Amino acid sequence: MSEESQYSEHPGGWIEWFCQLPQNQYLTEVDSEFVQDPNNYGHLIKQFNLFQQALQMILSSEQPDTLDLENDKFLELYTEASDIYGLLHQAFIQTPKGLAIMRERFLNGRFGHCPRVLCDKQNTIPIGLSESLKTSRIKVYCPRCKEAYAPRKSQADFDGAYFGRSFPMLLLMTYPDIHPKFTIQLGTELFTPFQPTLYGFKVRDDRQIQQPSPQLQQQQQQQQQQITTQQPNGIVEKENHHQQEKQNAEQESKQSKKKKKNKNK
Repeated sequence: MSEESQYSEHPGGWIEWFCQLPQNQYLTEVDSEFVQDPNNYGHLIKQFNLFQQALQMILSSEQPDTLDLENDKFLELYTEASDIYGLLHQAFIQTPKGLAIMRERFLNGRFGHCPRVLCDKQNTIPIGLSESLKTSRIKVYCPRCKEAYAPRKSQADFDGAYFGRSFPMLLLMTYPDIHPKFTIQLGTELFTPFQPTLYGFKVRDDRQIQQPSPQLQQQQQQQQQQITTQQPNGIVEKENHHQQEKQNAEQESKQSKKKKKNKNK
């Protein structure tokens, strides 16, 4: 019995059995309460022909046997149940509890390591290249080189929608302490078309931010120095101008008073 099965919330049930299949090692067990909540599966009902039967299979306390897996009707229902569970799994791992579970798995290296030598066996995070089913198989994302790779099929071989495209970025934003501090030296990156996104929005890549050239930096420094040196003089000139205007006003008032006195005489 594995360590996870000892603490399983679905001992002997379909969910435990499904997550322990060799190709499903990256999946975690979704709470029964989460699976049964209509708010979590309501939008999935119209996507599957056998939704209610498949949901009953997911919540079943019994595991399939060899005869079940040889039955064509059972396999048809099993296929839908697998995809329904996968989409519920995508939603569950974005909850606070799901993120906490996946954080521990990431820190323990349960999702494998980056194949690049320069990443020094950096732990990876599962990612799908789409939120929709039947678009791509599961990949792993390296937060150090920021690229996606195909995992070993012996560890994970299922639809990428079971994790979705936003999960790695959400995990790293929720737990910034797990983000690698190491930065690969400039000129050693292997750029690929992969673009990280969070709920469809592109995540800024620090490698794409161009630093200003030395000449431009020097010009900016000179302009700043000119502003700082000219600013005090400008303030003094304004003060002198105000004082001059005040003196002129006082002289005009004195002259007007003298004129009035002369007229009275």
